Amino acid sequence: MDVRGVLTEGFGRVTELYDDVAGGLDEQALHHRPDGSGNPIGWLLWHLARVQDDHVADLAGQPQVWEQFQERFGLPNATDDIGYGHTSEQVDAVRISDAALLVEYHREVTLATARYLLGVDEAELEREVDQSYDPPVTAGQRLVSILADCLQHLGQAAYVKGLL
Repeated sequence: MDVRGVLTEGFGRVTELYDDVAGGLDEQALHHRPDGSGNPIGWLLWHLARVQDDHVADLAGQPQVWEQFQERFGLPNATDDIGYGHTSEQVDAVRISDAALLVEYHREVTLATARYLLGVDEAELEREVDQSYDPPVTAGQRLVSILADCLQHLGQAAYVKGLL
């Protein structure tokens, strides 16, 4: 398996786990905050999808899938808001009533990710995408970072679901 295959498999696993965690959740479960202040499943799944969407769109030089979904979610967040650095109040404001909408959004993000990965080769993986770090971040490093972030948040969401 080549690197493109490994990345495609990795992001495919994220989608499988995402669908599994989101399955069977009602609005109350989506917004349950462990100990009253922990991140709820709905926010974790929204944030995971927003980060993947934002970062892959940036790598691909394409618009975010979010542009097609933002109005449907009806959230007060700005278009560039991916949840990074949210306060407790901002986490509370991400009120999602339908897990199926989260799944639909993430599946479209997965398709956009797969389209980008079709063109990934060694040169793309080595392309510097963020000069603010020393050494600069490459597309390959960014993809691994996205995968790690997705898996971390899926684990958190699965843990919260297990607490219910």
